Amino acid sequence: MKIYIAGLLWEEKDRKRLEEIDKICKELRFDTYLPHRDMGVFTNGSSKPFFERNKIEIDKCDFMIALLDWKGIGSGTAWDIGCAYAKGKKIIVIVEDLKSVNKEFRTCVMCVNSVKLIELKDLEKELIKWTS
Repeated sequence: MKIYIAGLLWEEKDRKRLEEIDKICKELRFDTYLPHRDMGVFTNGSSKPFFERNKIEIDKCDFMIALLDWKGIGSGTAWDIGCAYAKGKKIIVIVEDLKSVNKEFRTCVMCVNSVKLIELKDLEKELIKWTS
């Protein structure tokens, strides 16, 4: 099974968090697509190759895992979630604290209601449940 891992890519700390998710997936023997690892991070020039590759990988994935940060959701991550949802993909979203998801306008109502919300500590258990 293939998993697309979505989240913020601009800062090294954000990419490291996505790599933690990737490691958990790899330990469970999933094939993963991690945009910054497999395509790089867009900096200048044409963004079309990044768009095309990521769209293809969303088409190919069995499901998606997206990481939301404490402040909300990045526009690229929101697009990834919407695209995956429109294609009928299962989507797991990792948040830091489930109890505070709806406080202070931190999350997109459309995204939160189209996914399964969990905390990172529950990812392995959720992956096993989704693939059993």
